[in-house]
Amino acid sequence: MESERSVTRVLVVDDEESQRTALASMIALWGYAVETACDGQEALEKLATFGAHVIVTDLMMPRMDGNELLRRLKAQGGGPPVIVQTAFGNLETSIATIHDLGAFWFLEKPVQSQALRLLLERAANQGRLAEHAERLERQLSYQGLLGDMAGTSPRMQEVFALIQQVAPSRAAVLITGESGTGKELAARAIHALSPRRAGPFVAINCAAMPDTLMESELFGHEKGAFTGAVERRAGCFELAQNGTVLLDEIGDMPVNTQAKLLRVLEDGRVRRLGGKSELQLDVRVIAATNSPLDNAIREGKFREDLYYRLNVFPIPLPPLRDRKDDLPVLTQALLQDLNRKHSTKVTDVSGEVLDRFRAYNWPGNVRELRNVLERAVILAGEGTILPSYLPPGFGGAPIPAPALAPEGGELRVPVGYTIEQAERALIELTLEHTKHNKTRAAEILGISQKTLFNKLKEYGAQGATVG
Repeated sequence: MESERSVTRVLVVDDEESQRTALASMIALWGYAVETACDGQEALEKLATFGAHVIVTDLMMPRMDGNELLRRLKAQGGGPPVIVQTAFGNLETSIATIHDLGAFWFLEKPVQSQALRLLLERAANQGRLAEHAERLERQLSYQGLLGDMAGTSPRMQEVFALIQQVAPSRAAVLITGESGTGKELAARAIHALSPRRAGPFVAINCAAMPDTLMESELFGHEKGAFTGAVERRAGCFELAQNGTVLLDEIGDMPVNTQAKLLRVLEDGRVRRLGGKSELQLDVRVIAATNSPLDNAIREGKFREDLYYRLNVFPIPLPPLRDRKDDLPVLTQALLQDLNRKHSTKVTDVSGEVLDRFRAYNWPGNVRELRNVLERAVILAGEGTILPSYLPPGFGGAPIPAPALAPEGGELRVPVGYTIEQAERALIELTLEHTKHNKTRAAEILGISQKTLFNKLKEYGAQGATVG
């Protein structure tokens, strides 16, 4: 029993320092690991990192009292068992606290040490059982599923293990991998398995954001901070308070914004554009990139000090072509999701389809697989996906490319082309029309130069010939 107690963590919450210290010392003597907090607000902050099995809290406290702490824990899914102590207790209060707010038990001050010790034993057992159930749930990932990710190959099992190891910590994570490998899914899995899972998950795509709006999106702005700022707006970091922020495609962030981001990460504070005061942050940072940052560092496009700040715990995601053993379980997981989305009843894919999947190199990775399956699911409706439901030319000779009409003013796209294929053809033909003037092509297409550049990078990774 003593060995079990030694790993049991107790959080003591009381605004009276002397009582808080005395109670923590007594509980520590019984063999528990103890952390303290001066009120409910600090208790919630400590829970993000301490991971208490039991909470012993006072009821009457300034800022956030015990009742509000219990309400917050209940709203977040319950939290660890809570033993409430107060000098102002009565029967009605105890019934409300235990039954309405979900407290484990109620003790009046002065607390009898033997009664508290017995309650801690029982509450700790309940807390350990809950933690064990959660651990078993996490271990299900080793059967091939982790959140919305799927895979039984050794490469993906390594990824799942890394996610499980880093999730409970506060460490910054850098997820790398080609476009479509599931970097955001990995980030969401880390958040879902972390003590911050009840907090917000906020993602921002640095490649899709115009440079002029990047700082406002990240850090927020005050009313009148710049032309068009008609009201105060919270940035991604502020919105992710007590949760996780994902900085996707971090390599495309402007260098001047990188310097300000580094300051925020080092100080743990953020100031809105045009603001006079700083806000204290409690945010877990995950960054993702589809291109090696060491190349950008050598070219002066990415700060080396920011790279080391973000790359505390790297997680590389393998491309689908390197884990084709995952295709059966991955296909089934995607089919289940697509059936829910489209109200279809597709059960599986034929052996011939799976063979064609294995023979294909998947330049667009899991995202491309999902797109292929989504088209097939809609066409099939139910039963088994057959080769006839796959895109024309899939895995073999490409279907005829669309072409401009003789007069050059109309794009003719053959039936069977997907939206992505048609978009790519339109971009390629527009570039030919502008003699590869990307600025003019972006104007004609009605997209930003950065969007066009990202599209061309994606096509380049897929073996495109666009210039």
